[in-house]
Amino acid sequence: MNHGPNAIDPNVRSILDKIEARDFTIGIMGLGYVGLPLTLVAVAKGFRVIGFDTNPQHVELLNAGKSTIKHIPTEAIKKAADSGQFRATSDFSELGIPDAILIAVPTPLNKYREPDLGYVERSTEDIAAALRPGQLVVLESTTWPGTTTEVLKPTLEKSGLVCGRDFYLAYSPEREDPGNADFGTANIPKVVGADDAGARALASALYNALIDKPVCVSTAATAEAVKLTENVFRSVNIALVNELKVIFERMGIDVWEVIEAAKTKPFGYMPFYPGPGLGGHCIPIDPFYLTWKAREYEVTTRFIELAGEINTAMPHYVVERLANALDRLGGRGLNGAKVLVVGLAYKKNVDDTRESPSLKLIKLIEERGASVEYHDPLVSQIPPTREYASLAGRQSIDMSVQNIAQFDAVLIATDHDDLDWKTLANNAKIIVDTRNAMARANLSGPHIIKA
Repeated sequence: MNHGPNAIDPNVRSILDKIEARDFTIGIMGLGYVGLPLTLVAVAKGFRVIGFDTNPQHVELLNAGKSTIKHIPTEAIKKAADSGQFRATSDFSELGIPDAILIAVPTPLNKYREPDLGYVERSTEDIAAALRPGQLVVLESTTWPGTTTEVLKPTLEKSGLVCGRDFYLAYSPEREDPGNADFGTANIPKVVGADDAGARALASALYNALIDKPVCVSTAATAEAVKLTENVFRSVNIALVNELKVIFERMGIDVWEVIEAAKTKPFGYMPFYPGPGLGGHCIPIDPFYLTWKAREYEVTTRFIELAGEINTAMPHYVVERLANALDRLGGRGLNGAKVLVVGLAYKKNVDDTRESPSLKLIKLIEERGASVEYHDPLVSQIPPTREYASLAGRQSIDMSVQNIAQFDAVLIATDHDDLDWKTLANNAKIIVDTRNAMARANLSGPHIIKA
């Protein structure tokens, strides 16, 4: 028998054979914007999938073949449910059934902007209670470097099983971009990291069976750092272009025109675009996971924190632009005005409102004495949130000619493709556009203000 450095443990080889033969069951914890697309890919690749979710209503809908996320078609869910290869459950005692468990649960910040690993910790405890020899556990949730080894491993080993011998642990960050027509779960390269050779081999083999190109790194912490690096990069560059927007506006220069011209350079430049603030589950949150962890090592993260300050300030800048537009064009102030916010989702063509700047904008505008309604074809009602609980339950109104005309100003916060920009331009008294939607629709006028 080969006992050299490249020898594969017989237990690992047995699991690799099961992956290759598709005689393998994957458990996915969290059937949201990450877990549900991953489920569909795994079923399409021939794997059995058990989806675990704490929301019994979502479980019931998915088992009935109905989608719980608007940009994921019901036809795809129905196909998976009808195949007999997928079922959803809220019974976490079944976590002993899957051969691999992929954790895709939220990792938000608490009110002090510190990491909240509550969902990850509870999921890990549920797994530990059912853990059996031979299982592979992979964390996909974005977190600080060291989480997999320092948080998951000791919790799982409370089962009495030993990591790297009895079970295997890895980290592979999600890279979902909801609404992206060019890149989805199956064709986005997947970074995989683990602290031992067996776990690396298993996680790499599993993701190689699911996606086009897994990228293996040496440790779980390295993979965790990769995801934070990607999102810090975006946060910093968005902050830069947001600051340029403010500077150029004072100079009478259109930042959007600048970006369009700058991006014609075939090297040394990558376009980023300004907006009303950061939204989604990644960019507004992930950099703070790194700044929090860096303090443990007595390292300051001035650059990252400055970017966060700039991006966090953008809703305030937008509201000032709105107030100035009303002063100059509307003959009135913001106090007592009626404002329509167009777009509640954090980005175009999705129904995801997590960390959406629109929620902050509504709150700030109403604090200035205005009344606000919103229109979003993909978000019919504002969902409950911890920070904006008072907004929960508000309904989207129709963007009819009559409705548009009753508002003193319209604020474009999200530029969904299927919105009727011409009707808006022709009937709104004032439009404050944070997404350059009017210009891209070849609409202009003295009542349209870029912000």
